[in-house]
Amino acid sequence: MKLLIELIRSTMLAATPILLASLGGTYTYYANIFNIAMEGMMLIGAFFAVLGSYLSGSWLIGLLAGVGGGLLAALIFVFFAVYMKTDEFVTGIALNMFALGGTTYLLRQIFSVKGAFTSSKIIGIPSWEIPIIDQIPVLGKLLSGYPFIVYLALLLAILVEIHIYKTKFGLRLRATGEDDQTVDSVGINSDQIKSISIILSGVLSGLGGVFLSLGYVTLFAENMSNGRGWIALAVIILTRGRPLGLLMMSLLFGFFDGLGLTLQGTMIPSQITQMVPYLATLVALYFYSKEKRPKEEKPNESLAV
Repeated sequence: MKLLIELIRSTMLAATPILLASLGGTYTYYANIFNIAMEGMMLIGAFFAVLGSYLSGSWLIGLLAGVGGGLLAALIFVFFAVYMKTDEFVTGIALNMFALGGTTYLLRQIFSVKGAFTSSKIIGIPSWEIPIIDQIPVLGKLLSGYPFIVYLALLLAILVEIHIYKTKFGLRLRATGEDDQTVDSVGINSDQIKSISIILSGVLSGLGGVFLSLGYVTLFAENMSNGRGWIALAVIILTRGRPLGLLMMSLLFGFFDGLGLTLQGTMIPSQITQMVPYLATLVALYFYSKEKRPKEEKPNESLAV
């Protein structure tokens, strides 16, 4: 039972950054923007969250700094991809490389360390104990005591679903993704809609980075996002951008990530356990592509004379 509880808690913690990034990416998905920059947005958010928390001694300042870092990355993406009309894929790759190199450089210049930086001055995001529920055996351990961003991410999955499918902005967003020239012809600025979608993606991805460095752990390590932005992209593709579907798939990948962490205490080599969530991603994409691939038509058999 104890092992099962630990696995479920690990699943919730591991799923949160993937869910936040994929919720942000679903906005760009519906705007028909191929956004692979979520990885860099998360990494920048994670770094600035630690920097803000370390310098101020406040997790709230760290959270705002991390979200601001994700927003900054999004504005860079907007400038090049929307207004300069550069290739989205190339822009995303460049932003990811900039995030990796830039955060590594700043880590070594500001903190004079290589690899990872940890300090007692880094104030992590506090956990929330849910009244009454936290007193219930087993259930209290399953549902209570997570950093509040975990609960916020679950709520955001519902709110994003409503925002995209039940509001005027959501209608315009989906119309922009379908045909931006038609949207422009009725007096709506499609570039503005695309810019907003990228900004929302940057804010939510930055929040995912904040959780990584101040909620999941309280440190910053080089390449800390470690492919989670790519997993978020895979989740969006698999669910076709449906926010509630993103929640379920994020929990699934979080389960495999948590399973990998749980297995690290066994005789299985750590390199194998770290591969588990990425192997799950490849398997899921394989079955998705197999499902989408049109069935080959069988050739008509010639009639014997």
